[in-house]
Amino acid sequence: MPQLNPNPWFFIMLTSWLTFSFIIQPKLLSFTPYNPLSNKTPLPTKTTPWTWPWF
Repeated sequence: MPQLNPNPWFFIMLTSWLTFSFIIQPKLLSFTPYNPLSNKTPLPTKTTPWTWPWF
């Protein structure tokens, strides 16, 4: 059964994970987000109830 032969696919998977882990991931993590998190507590929003005309 050729599906059980890991010879070509294991090397491809290992190479792709190593490429992602050592090359692509550090480049992606070096970007700073546009909206950094703030330490301010959010203000509670005051909501008014909706007055339904048919009730």
